[in-house]
Amino acid sequence: MMEEPTVFVVDDDPSVRRSVVRLLESAGLRVEGFPSGEAFLERETPRGPGCVVLDVRMSGMSGLELQRRLHATGRPMAIVFITGHGDVPMSVAAMKGGAVDFLLKPFDDEALLAAIERAIGRDREWLQAQQQLAVLRARYDRLTPREQQVFALVTTGMLNKQVAAQLGTTEKTIKVHRARAMAKMEAGSVADLVRHAERLQITASHLD
Repeated sequence: MMEEPTVFVVDDDPSVRRSVVRLLESAGLRVEGFPSGEAFLERETPRGPGCVVLDVRMSGMSGLELQRRLHATGRPMAIVFITGHGDVPMSVAAMKGGAVDFLLKPFDDEALLAAIERAIGRDREWLQAQQQLAVLRARYDRLTPREQQVFALVTTGMLNKQVAAQLGTTEKTIKVHRARAMAKMEAGSVADLVRHAERLQITASHLD
């Protein structure tokens, strides 16, 4: 079970930051406030679910820059932007960067809470996908080098005899490796194996 989500409020205006923190705490959410993007980045990378309520224009690092930095860390958290100076290009850039919503100050409390709920939901989905991917990677790492080769070739649509010809072995041997690879990957069919390969981004080029 995932831990309780945390909402990170990043705004250089102390009064706005305190107001948002109080609102979210009154709604039963766990909240942490930060006066700048730099201060937030100094925090240990969040491992559990959550989202960032982020002001676009701040002294120092802008909200859009923090959004880019978070993507670069490999932990692209769901973001709800808030701003008193919104414009179309800025909102477009934020949404293209994956923002959940872009709210203009003064915003409606219910609108903010609804956006945060969506953002936390998106972040949970991302974390679950990463956990599932980690499980697949662990299974793949248990394959022998030959099983990995067979896995890569079979999932391109090659027949057993074609794989055997490419690897210089017999079709019977390929069937054995294929069966072992499917068992270790917990794939009930070749279609399952193909889906696993797509998620792991395994292709025949891995044989080079």
